[in-house]
Amino acid sequence: MQSKYLLLDRALRNARRDVWVERDLHWAQWLHRVARYQTPVKALVIISKLGDGLFWYVLIAGLALLGGTNGRDVAAQMSLTALLNLPLYFWLKHSIGRPRPFVACPDIRACVRALDKFSFPSGHTLHAVAFAVVFSWHFPLVGAALVPLVLLIALSRVALGLHYPSDVAAGALIGASVGLGVALLY
Repeated sequence: MQSKYLLLDRALRNARRDVWVERDLHWAQWLHRVARYQTPVKALVIISKLGDGLFWYVLIAGLALLGGTNGRDVAAQMSLTALLNLPLYFWLKHSIGRPRPFVACPDIRACVRALDKFSFPSGHTLHAVAFAVVFSWHFPLVGAALVPLVLLIALSRVALGLHYPSDVAAGALIGASVGLGVALLY
């Protein structure tokens, strides 16, 4: 008797998961429609490249070199954030092993080269949110200017066919958690 209820419960959970997976794919396809147009794709590629790390490394170096004691502390916190994020990110990517949308869905194409073969979570979003949280903790007014950049980095990853919206949402949640944790505990 109990096994019948367990099977029913499992079937319901699988059905709910399938609905979320279908919605995730639908939103990925909808956001990827921008890839039909060359001008927005070029802009999104540039924005996505900003999330590759160079922007953040320059910001960290600039804080360390030009920001005085406070800047060095913020740079140290951002560096610690990166050191915590990287192993967590790699572990999640390889443990979950979710294929990228352009691999799993024939009507989504990769508009740029993917840095690795798995999509969950979005590393660009994870790092961008984490760095922005730490930076904004110390410099709230200037940090507010990072919000549109971080949102565009996250959006670009889906629109360019590299991630599902849930990859970006998970990356943002993890990045916010790590960034906030470092800012609070440092």
